[in-house]
Amino acid sequence: MVEDYDPCEVEVDTEYIGHEIKCFDEVDSTNNVAKRMAEDGATEGTVVIAKTQSRGRGRRGKPWISPQGGIWMSIILRPEVHPSRAPLLTLVAGVAVARTLRDECGLDVGIKWPNDILIGDKKVCGILTEAHARFNTLEYVVVGVGIDTNVDISHFPDDLREGATSIKNELKRDIKSSELIARFLRNFEEAYNSFKDGKMDEILTEWRKLSKTIGRRVEIRKQLGEIVHGDAVGINSEGALILELDDGTLRKVISGECIHR
Repeated sequence: MVEDYDPCEVEVDTEYIGHEIKCFDEVDSTNNVAKRMAEDGATEGTVVIAKTQSRGRGRRGKPWISPQGGIWMSIILRPEVHPSRAPLLTLVAGVAVARTLRDECGLDVGIKWPNDILIGDKKVCGILTEAHARFNTLEYVVVGVGIDTNVDISHFPDDLREGATSIKNELKRDIKSSELIARFLRNFEEAYNSFKDGKMDEILTEWRKLSKTIGRRVEIRKQLGEIVHGDAVGINSEGALILELDDGTLRKVISGECIHR
């Protein structure tokens, strides 16, 4: 039985993140809705929440299964930073999600570079950050967060079921998603303020401690079909993954699909 909750009943305790919340029963994608709102001048901290998404998206355009019972949300941000800094917000959001699931649910969570939250080796959350810039000026960033909260994993397609989990599956009970959203928005605002205040090093230190990728043998699938193998030895100040290749050289990877081997 999926918890019946109204996301509009979320009671936030923040300075500005989530003070404006737009709620929908179903949308194609909360990121799409948030981008349209951002283009129309929505203020920083505006949040879009949907009970379901008909065309949820992950990285590289992959479909994201978004049934009722999960948390599907996007946050509109307008940081005054160079567009090259926007990808760091994926790491900011990852740290905020990990803090929330640890503190609210008592779960031992980790982060898989660049955008997945894991419980054990199974994915419970994905993050999709999309930035829009004009003439080297960052107009806005939309950070999408999808958390499998009260989702029945047995209803997922076979190819996704093995690598996925939900909070309900881990705790053997439903949770109150509205309270989890409120705690996440508070944690996200704290981490985002550190980012804006030039304290990204603190976020990176926490991210490295949570990382399930550093120290692993990985395969990176890049655009245009390139595949890179190596040992993940760290991330740099830009959020890029540092690989030690088989010949001992180091390579910086800015983007790509990461597979743990």
